[in-house]
Amino acid sequence: MANEKKTFREAYGVLQGHAETLRNQTEPNIDDLLAIVEESVSAYRVCKERIDAVEKALEKALNDVADVVPQASESIPSRAKSASRQANVAPAQTPAANPGFDDLEDDIPF
Repeated sequence: MANEKKTFREAYGVLQGHAETLRNQTEPNIDDLLAIVEESVSAYRVCKERIDAVEKALEKALNDVADVVPQASESIPSRAKSASRQANVAPAQTPAANPGFDDLEDDIPF
C-alpha cells in the first residue's frame, strides 16, 4: 500500500506492531530486520507528515481566532484598567501537577 493511501491510524498501528515484535523477540531475527525497518520508516513518514499537517492547520485556526477575538487589555475600558492597577490582587495560584499521569506506561514505539 502506498504512503498516500495509509491513514495515520494504520501507519501508527504498523509502528506499534513492529515495536511489539522487536520487544518480544528472545533472539534477534536478522532475516526480518531489514523489512521491519523499511516498513517502519515508511509508516513513520506517514505519521510525521500527518502530524505536521495537523499542527499547521491548528496553528492557522488558532491564529485566525486570535485575530478575531480582542485582547483582554483592548476590551477593558480605561477606568477599569486604572482601577485594576490600583487594586491589591493576590497572584494567581499555579495548579498542582496531576499525579495520575506518572503511573501510565509509555507505549510510544519511537
